[in-house]
Amino acid sequence: MGRWTPDAQLRLRAAALELYRERGFEQTTVADIAERAGLTERTFFRHFSDKREVLFAGSADLQDAVVAAIAAAPAGSSPLAAAGEGVLSACRLIAHVNADDFSRLRSAVIAATPSLQERELLKLASLAAASAAILRERGVREPGASIAADAAVSAFRIGFERWVAEPDGGTLEQRVADALEAVRALAR
Repeated sequence: MGRWTPDAQLRLRAAALELYRERGFEQTTVADIAERAGLTERTFFRHFSDKREVLFAGSADLQDAVVAAIAAAPAGSSPLAAAGEGVLSACRLIAHVNADDFSRLRSAVIAATPSLQERELLKLASLAAASAAILRERGVREPGASIAADAAVSAFRIGFERWVAEPDGGTLEQRVADALEAVRALAR
């Protein structure tokens, strides 16, 4: 086993997903993941703080992209339109890193593991809170900032779920845009 390999993080992620699918999340250890990847546990911990982080490692980048897109939305945008631009930027980030297969496998692992479902909901709540905060910085008052942020994050979640369930039904961005349009239609 080499001391350093340039693709270690990708190998660890692939090995973890394989094992989570084969054995389940709870039955898979860090040692199992490292062994399957042909690496050491120490290498695993250089890349991930624990075995959950294999699934959640990109959350901060995703949140940063959402917040930046909301901040950059045109000045006359409605709160929902600005928040919508945020979640659509998350879709573009996922597509840019070619994370389709990873996202679908990740979703299946999370759906099968209650503790991971809880973690996913916390990450979405954090995304909504960060979105509401940037909307407030744009001058949107409460409760409008929180409502727009929660609606956009809900549209993202629902669009993502439909995209996972129906892989041939369009891109993630299209699915989320459709969900955002459904939210807008409720106000008409």
